Amino acid sequence: MENPGALVEEAVEHCLEVAATWLAWTGRPAVSDAGDRIYTPCKAIRRIGDHLVDHLAEVEALLAGVPTRPDHWHASLVTVDADWARFTELDLDEARERLSRLGRTFALCLAAAGPGEWDLPRGENWTLREIAEHLAHIRWYADQMGRLAG
Repeated sequence: MENPGALVEEAVEHCLEVAATWLAWTGRPAVSDAGDRIYTPCKAIRRIGDHLVDHLAEVEALLAGVPTRPDHWHASLVTVDADWARFTELDLDEARERLSRLGRTFALCLAAAGPGEWDLPRGENWTLREIAEHLAHIRWYADQMGRLAG
């Protein structure tokens, strides 16, 4: 049985492959599929990282048997000043290090928990597998920015 955390690592790889094209960003934001949000390279990286941190903390709380921390992120509803920064090779290198570690940490957390924990009902919360499957959709943030030619 494959660790569902592998889905998260694969999603991170996808995000980083797409992000590698963002060095060609001209400063014009991308509009989301729904048309209600804008994305820049830095915002997409921020949201991918925040999403990974949020659900990693959730999994750790569930495994420890303590309440999860309530979600008070502004998430992608807001675009902070830092999101408008130029996206450089150094930013890409830092994103590779940060996001790869977060994805791997998530997968290792599920591996340490073991298969017996992955589908265990968790009350009102998702199972660990469902959280991993949800996190696999972080690729959506990268895809909103899209692959840039250049």
